Amino acid sequence: MNRHAIHRAAALAALLACSAAQAGTITTQIDGIDDSLKPVVAASAEITQYEKQDVSAAQARRLYTNAGEQIAKALEAYGYYSAQTDGELKETPQGWTAIIHVRPGERLKVGDYSVEVPSPAREEKEVAKALIEFSPKAGQPFDSTAYEKSKAAVQSALFSVGYLDAKQIEHKVEVSRSANRATISLKWDVGERYRFGEVVFKGSQLDDGVLDRYVPWHRGDFYSQTRLLRLQQKLIDADYFAIVDVQPDKEKAKDGVIPIDVTVAPAKRNIYSGGVFIDSDIGPGIKGSITRRWVNMRGHKAKIEAEIAQREKMLAGTYTIPLPGDNDRAYNFGVAYRNINTETVQSDTLRATANETRYWHGWLRTIGVNVLSGTYTVANINGNSTLVYPEVSLTRKSMDDKDFVRDGYSLSFDTRASPGPATKFVQARADAKWIRGFGDRQRLIVRGSLGATQVDDFDKLPPELRFFGGGDRSIRGYAYQTVGPPLPASLLPIALERCKTGQSTTDCNNLIIGGKNLAVASAEYEYYFTSNWGIGTFIDAGDAFSTFGNYKTHIGTGLGLRWRSPVGMVRADLGFPVNDPEGRHGVQLHLTIGPDL
Repeated sequence: MNRHAIHRAAALAALLACSAAQAGTITTQIDGIDDSLKPVVAASAEITQYEKQDVSAAQARRLYTNAGEQIAKALEAYGYYSAQTDGELKETPQGWTAIIHVRPGERLKVGDYSVEVPSPAREEKEVAKALIEFSPKAGQPFDSTAYEKSKAAVQSALFSVGYLDAKQIEHKVEVSRSANRATISLKWDVGERYRFGEVVFKGSQLDDGVLDRYVPWHRGDFYSQTRLLRLQQKLIDADYFAIVDVQPDKEKAKDGVIPIDVTVAPAKRNIYSGGVFIDSDIGPGIKGSITRRWVNMRGHKAKIEAEIAQREKMLAGTYTIPLPGDNDRAYNFGVAYRNINTETVQSDTLRATANETRYWHGWLRTIGVNVLSGTYTVANINGNSTLVYPEVSLTRKSMDDKDFVRDGYSLSFDTRASPGPATKFVQARADAKWIRGFGDRQRLIVRGSLGATQVDDFDKLPPELRFFGGGDRSIRGYAYQTVGPPLPASLLPIALERCKTGQSTTDCNNLIIGGKNLAVASAEYEYYFTSNWGIGTFIDAGDAFSTFGNYKTHIGTGLGLRWRSPVGMVRADLGFPVNDPEGRHGVQLHLTIGPDL
């Protein structure tokens, strides 16, 4: 009789000798194995399921007797085929304590290893990747969980590239306990590679043929699960449907061609939204919008939105003609009225826009033309202009989590030029923002903006096309649009006269007319003491200026509170200027609500 059996027999004899044995609780102590295997072992042993429960003496004996075999069996899946256990079952005042010592022994290793997938299937990118990552390989410890996962990965990869009839014709693992080796032998018969057949749409409210433009393949192309998922995502993003289901119809597959069934259900045609907001740049306000998901059966879209804030009012309408395809083109037409009434600018402008958007080498590209006309007052100087200008913009974003970015960035580049009629100008602007989380609770946010303008008559450039600094998204510590070149001395008497007569709504102590150029940079550190609440500190610097000789560095710094609210990120910052070139001082509250990027 081995030592394991002797210990067990002694424990059982001691238990039988206790004539007063009654029902009690049982606890288990397992040792001798790595922490990574303890959950597996504990889950496999039935005795652990009865912990803290009342059991009889007979149940305690049965559970303890079976535990060794159950643990040894569970360890085989991880390559331990020579595991042994011993221990003892002790009676306690509360019931019983089972002590189990595990000796897992030497781990089984893979010897001969053969995983065969015939060409050309094995050269397909997804299949090749699954084969490279197959585990375990020769010389590695055997792990049945990893083995089964790897088999499934190869099968899934074959299916994803069109080998829908692929099957394993040989799949075996031979274990030699004496040699402590496992032999793996796998072989697939991949069968015929399928091609895409007809795509049948069911349940669409749009004209026949409209949805065909969303299909990211041509009939006769090799079947691809990735493209199938891309079609589903494109139809979801199109925002016409409440339900989108894309499935290959294997039952109707014939001669290597498989049709695709797409079942959709219309979403609500109109979307109504509205709410109250607080923005320290333009003050508190309300906003709302009406979106028509489809205006007609060709899938055109329309949207009307309005915003009324303390210092800004806006009414805009857009009409969109989607032209889906590989680059997701769209034609967009819009009209917007905007009224601005800040410490620096008062304006009433009307803008008409026509442009084309598309994805281009990973960027969202917009090419269009704008007509901007209106009247304005900047630093108490009245003006009016009408400009027609083409515009090109490129934007790109990448983020790991849109609600709370820990690894992401945004880039945008804009260029515009006008032949008049009010004045000629050329302008370019670049904006960048980078976010990186480190540790579990910290983030670093860096952003910057550069802009440059060449203009014949600056006075004819409306405030929307001038550069200003200061505000929530610029240089904090300064009020919105209060950083920039001052009013020229020649115009100062006119501006001050309006101040004397009470006709001015402008801050007469800070007459800023705006600049031709912009350079702003910011660095911000955040620390979150809970999952939703944190603090931040920042330093912003830069200037809006007209000539490089007149550039003055304006620095703002401060502290802020961060809240991941149900409606988005809320940032409340207290900022103040540092060594301001104009001698300004004081504290500014900056409050913004919205996404990180």
